[in-house]
Amino acid sequence: MSEQQSAVPAWEQRFRAARVTLPEWAEDAPERALYVSNATGTYEVYAWDRSTGGHRQVTNRPNGTTDAELSPDGEWIWWFDDTDGDEFGIWRRQPFTTAGPTAHPTDSTVATESAENTQNAQHTESAQSTGSAEGAVGRDEEAVPGVPAAYSAGLAIGRDGTVVVGTSTDDDGTTLHLRRPGSTTVETLYHHAEYGGVGDLSYDSALLAIDHTEHGDAMHSAIRVVRVSDGSTVAELDEVTGRQNPCGVACLGFAPADGDTRLLVAHQRRGRWEPMIWDVATGTETELLLRDEQGREFPGDLSAQWRPEARALLVEHEYEARSELFSYDLEKGELVRLDTPRGTVAGATARPDGTVEFLWSSAAEPSAVRSTAGTVVLRAAGPVPPGSVPVEDVWVEGPGGRVHALVQRPDGEGPFPTVFEIHGGPTHHDSDSFAAGPAAWLDHGFAVVRVNYRGSTGYGQAWTDALRERVGLIELEDIGAVRDWAVESGLADPSKLVLSGGSWGGYLTLLGLGTQPDSWTLGLAVVPVADYLVAYADEMEALKSLDRTLFGGTPEEVPDRWHASSPLTYVEQVKAPVYISAGVNDPRCPIRQIENYVERLEALGKVHEVYRYDAGHGSLVVEERIKQLRLEIDFVRRHLPGQDGSGQ
Repeated sequence: MSEQQSAVPAWEQRFRAARVTLPEWAEDAPERALYVSNATGTYEVYAWDRSTGGHRQVTNRPNGTTDAELSPDGEWIWWFDDTDGDEFGIWRRQPFTTAGPTAHPTDSTVATESAENTQNAQHTESAQSTGSAEGAVGRDEEAVPGVPAAYSAGLAIGRDGTVVVGTSTDDDGTTLHLRRPGSTTVETLYHHAEYGGVGDLSYDSALLAIDHTEHGDAMHSAIRVVRVSDGSTVAELDEVTGRQNPCGVACLGFAPADGDTRLLVAHQRRGRWEPMIWDVATGTETELLLRDEQGREFPGDLSAQWRPEARALLVEHEYEARSELFSYDLEKGELVRLDTPRGTVAGATARPDGTVEFLWSSAAEPSAVRSTAGTVVLRAAGPVPPGSVPVEDVWVEGPGGRVHALVQRPDGEGPFPTVFEIHGGPTHHDSDSFAAGPAAWLDHGFAVVRVNYRGSTGYGQAWTDALRERVGLIELEDIGAVRDWAVESGLADPSKLVLSGGSWGGYLTLLGLGTQPDSWTLGLAVVPVADYLVAYADEMEALKSLDRTLFGGTPEEVPDRWHASSPLTYVEQVKAPVYISAGVNDPRCPIRQIENYVERLEALGKVHEVYRYDAGHGSLVVEERIKQLRLEIDFVRRHLPGQDGSGQ
């Protein structure tokens, strides 16, 4: 470690260390791949020619770029161009091989180092969404002229040149736009007021699978398969309409073989996610009743993807905040466990040579793109970020059943000042994976507790679906039960409890400060829902659809439920100092509803601070992320007794 590096606090080193995501490769050109890296200080899309070892930066925008895909032949890179993180934009494309500067953010020849897990991160420094995107490194063009700017509802690129672009807007709902091979005309293949999206094109581009919520239940989608030739329906899989106990289905992809009409599907028929093969031409359904080495049914959720040549599946098992991989031979019916360390697989892909590459990390160890061949496939150049503290599993009895929490303890003897870091989603979960934010609080002497409350995924459908009507209040019951355990067990100092979270976690923070005012010492709410009724009016349509499902209606139809779940309702009860940060271009937790909450805090004389930044639902700029966490640490240092804010 250099003298200059050692002078930088460990928590900042974790944020600044370059990292990479799992490379995604072109189906018919597996030597060509895309990944995302923060090598320049902003998350950016990069191209990697595995045959030559060459890497180059693809996008270059001030506030970053997140979504990119390769055409099946590997000739074109498609990327989604929005404005300053507002998620509203169009698809652009550039050739995989293009003139321009070459960057080398990684060293794929060294197989001994790790890179931090950035499953959903991306990075760019590009120009505004006008003209030909002058800020991009490569030679860009509008990918599908005629498709209007909108929120993305998916993209499918066929081998024959067929393109399907999904768009979502507040006024028009979901539209799937079709451009046929050799044509410049854009047709409407599908349209509905409810939210939906592109599932997958069949290998020969004859069929399109659509994930939709026409039935009005945004938590349980259905699948429709249509002919690309005329949009007529081939098959429908709907486990919601007319069902007393609805369950969801989701498209996992068509078999990668010409003329193959088998669609891999995820379903919840037995109360958890499991894979099934559905032949859409014959209607035959083949449920895969997978068992572990002892012949027992797997707990937790199972997902799958086709392995090349469609004779086997790559299966991921997710349970109690950790995951593992298996290979399943369809002809033999054999399930073989792949060698992955204990922790979390944040993505995996089966290569044509038979190996599987996966992005792995644990709470203690930064991530790496690994291979079942025993190597590290890809790492970012530069120093590996410092590790952190392993998690402990804690189970607490809550009002709706046992609640799983992940606990990390700093050095020393408790009770400790403690940060409850609440995850977003809400249909998401915390896992045993590496994260720079919690590690920073540990460096500063705080214990960190993360709660997989009702509504979280990975614990069965009933646990996820419990989040209905009493939105927010249900999750806080579980968080409150874990809070009481933390104090009673001697882990947490009851006078130094910080409730913190981003997005849905920020919403629960503000709601918790108002409904549990005596339980928390401070609150840190990042991009939160603060005034739920105004948030609904301003948010993107996909989230409006989800909110109608959660509440059982619109604010006009069930006003009491919305009022009971809005943090603004309880602002007068807030006792703890509260820190709020917000993106001024955020389409998910819009700025107007946050300003309403802040105005009430000001009018009531409540202790609070607000930080507004020029981006959307979070920032893709490393220095901005560090600045935001530094502001949070400083707020805690000034308002929590006995904290001086020093860190390692």
